[in-house]
Amino acid sequence: METEEICSNCQSSFTGNFCGNCGQKKFQRINRTYIWDEIQDTVLHTNKGFLYSCLEILKNPGRTAREFLEGKRIKHYRPLVLTFVLSGISAFISFRVLGLMDMMSNYYADDANLNSNFMKDYLSVFSSYNSVIMVLLLPIFAFLTKLGLRKWGQNYYEHIIMNAYLLSFYTLISILLVYPLMYFLQSDESLIISISMFQLYTSPLILIWFYKGFYPDKTWKSILWKVILLLLLFLAGFIGIIILGILVGVVLSILYGDEVIKYFQPV
Repeated sequence: METEEICSNCQSSFTGNFCGNCGQKKFQRINRTYIWDEIQDTVLHTNKGFLYSCLEILKNPGRTAREFLEGKRIKHYRPLVLTFVLSGISAFISFRVLGLMDMMSNYYADDANLNSNFMKDYLSVFSSYNSVIMVLLLPIFAFLTKLGLRKWGQNYYEHIIMNAYLLSFYTLISILLVYPLMYFLQSDESLIISISMFQLYTSPLILIWFYKGFYPDKTWKSILWKVILLLLLFLAGFIGIIILGILVGVVLSILYGDEVIKYFQPV
């Protein structure tokens, strides 16, 4: 039989771990167990599903996203927060451990096919902070996947969660596989670029796997056609971003003159 406790907050009597009147947790003396629980709660969040969610995403990101949207959430870390945490870890490894920004800048500076400072800086930043940029673009990705899969039942906000799980998978693969490989091969910048491009080329296969896991009742053929449609939509969105960048460059050149024009012109 559980011992009756007196709540430290409201002085009500209760049994169990929490006060039924105010929700205060049962008194626990500050000790090693308490400190470890606090570290897990505030830093690692393992007691709220961080490691569990990461493992489930690596096993099958599409199925994990579907189960979360269907209500199986008690063991899972919140997907949007998970995406931000993983992207932060990825950015730290990329910038502080690998020095990917400097590596990419040196590589593109020597590339004769890139004839403007703008393109060199753009590719360097995009390659180095890919995961963070992808997080910022989540609302746009959700709009595009909602558009491409509009007859398959999910609303826009559910597509945000789906894309968060998909991005978390990409980021986990980068942290666990791609970045360690880059670290050991960092003396060869061209090989680093090849690894990045390989990861990009496998994206269609990962999309097919993800959506098959999310929509197990759909045929492989229907999934394939939807992924082709999504890739076309992503391409259109990418072109739109480039056009927007050009327009921004034109506006800046009007406002600030020759220095901006030189930045975008061939060198």
